[in-house]
Amino acid sequence: MFAKLLGLPVIVQTTFLLMLSNIFMTFAWYAHLKNLAGHKWYWAALISWGIALFEYLLQVPANRIGATEYSIANLKILQEVITLAVFVPFAVFYMHQPLKLDYLWAGLCLVAAVYFMFRTG
Repeated sequence: MFAKLLGLPVIVQTTFLLMLSNIFMTFAWYAHLKNLAGHKWYWAALISWGIALFEYLLQVPANRIGATEYSIANLKILQEVITLAVFVPFAVFYMHQPLKLDYLWAGLCLVAAVYFMFRTG
């Protein structure tokens, strides 16, 4: 579907859709801590659930496209790298959390995971 329309490599399409998906996921999971702190938890859950719908509308096609060339293990590691890449700016700039050196170490561990999951042989 997307692959034929856009003419972009599968990895580019998958990564782009997973990045968009992760933006919605991160807001669904954490933004209520800032924006809905004074509301009942079930309102936050319902609003988060609504935001998560958009995550799934992007994540499902992303994984279907990615699965045409990559294993689910590859897709999972890609997802984890994207999650950290989206989460760190969200935490620092939107939630005003301090930037920690631990984000770098976690990122380096994920780079190693990507190497082992995507290497051939």
